[in-house]
Amino acid sequence: MNNYDLSSIPLWVCLPFVGVLLCIAILPLVAGDWWEKRQPLVIAVLSLLFIIPFAVMYGAGAAADTVLECLFNDYLTFIVLLFGLYCVAGNINLDGDLAGCPRMNIIILILGTLLSSFIGTTGSSMLFVRPIIKMNAWRKRRAHIMVFFIFLVSNIGGCLTPIGDPPLLMGFSRGIPFAWSFNLLPVLAVNMVILLVIFYFIDKREYRRDLADGMRPDISSGRTKFHIRGIHNVIFLVMIIAAVVLSGVLPKLPAFQDAAGETIGIHIFEEISFPITSLIEVIIILVAAFLSFKTTKREIRTANHFTWGAIKEVAVLFIGIFITMQPALMILRNVGSQLGLTEPFQMFWATGALSSFLDNTPTYLVFLTAAGASGFTSGLATAVGTVPVQMLMAISCGAVFMGANTYIGNAPNFMVKTISDENGVRMPSFFGYMWWSVRFLIPVFIVDTLLFFL
Repeated sequence: MNNYDLSSIPLWVCLPFVGVLLCIAILPLVAGDWWEKRQPLVIAVLSLLFIIPFAVMYGAGAAADTVLECLFNDYLTFIVLLFGLYCVAGNINLDGDLAGCPRMNIIILILGTLLSSFIGTTGSSMLFVRPIIKMNAWRKRRAHIMVFFIFLVSNIGGCLTPIGDPPLLMGFSRGIPFAWSFNLLPVLAVNMVILLVIFYFIDKREYRRDLADGMRPDISSGRTKFHIRGIHNVIFLVMIIAAVVLSGVLPKLPAFQDAAGETIGIHIFEEISFPITSLIEVIIILVAAFLSFKTTKREIRTANHFTWGAIKEVAVLFIGIFITMQPALMILRNVGSQLGLTEPFQMFWATGALSSFLDNTPTYLVFLTAAGASGFTSGLATAVGTVPVQMLMAISCGAVFMGANTYIGNAPNFMVKTISDENGVRMPSFFGYMWWSVRFLIPVFIVDTLLFFL
């Protein structure tokens, strides 16, 4: 897109993106059946409402560049990764006589949160979402369980490695050491303790109310039994993780660079190309998903109540989000270095606020680049410049943690919501979920600010 002057994008071009957000927030409440049947049509129309005016203002070439770059360099690898993890995790069945109670729910949340950094927030979410729903199937009051699951497993837990969340992988590819993210362990520990304590008291209250209403877990024996089926799929999970790591490592190798040091790719349109390294990642993930299905019995997926509904809905909604949010990202890139964000707490809240609604990976990169260009002389040397450690911690935590603020802040959020809805959990609406995040997450982020970013 270097041939086009996109330095002054009018704000009104962001209206289709606002329209997508409002559709996701409002239509399920006022026209649920209509919205469910016509999601692809609505998303297509809103996408065109961005693409056509953009083409009129800047030319068809600029519009094609923008959309194709978004689809090939952002959306394709994003949705293939989600698809792969969704398939492989759906072929692993965690089963047993585990009754959903505050103690057991806490254990699952801790395990899922810690595992998120090592198999990704999506992988951990898809692995534990069905077991925790099944454990609590006997309960009437369980939406809060899934809300805190999204807070912890689908978002906050992914902060310790570049595998955990895509923004950190982007940082890794920009020269940040792989193990650097372990600097965020104290922040993770504080957030986990606070949120788990809050969750325990909420869940204890709701658990007692369920018992008072005469509800009882269906446990077939007096002893707790637990077993895993489809355990061989861990091999395919490792394949997917390896593909993600390679996507950050291979572009640095001379064999995958041209004479100018750019990653070799397949030409798509004008200056748009699909990197060979991304193609390798996609192929490995799709092979892992294929082998997972070929080697796993259908009964395991049946036991997991596996359907394609969640991944289909995410694929449709997020292609609209990715396309229509492009002008917002352009504006952010144009003004990012002029925002005067010189303190860690400012970077934490700015990155986090935008990551709540925009894709957190480009948002992270915009603010990382802005910090690297700010002329700091001490800190961590990266490909975008020297960034103070506390500033880098603030940008990383803002991007990873605050994706939990809305259903669209991180893709696993919406997948967990959809799977929960499919399994009879009455999840909060879009704004209802935000009310949960305002009450419980924002105070925790204020604590983060006071302890780590001032």
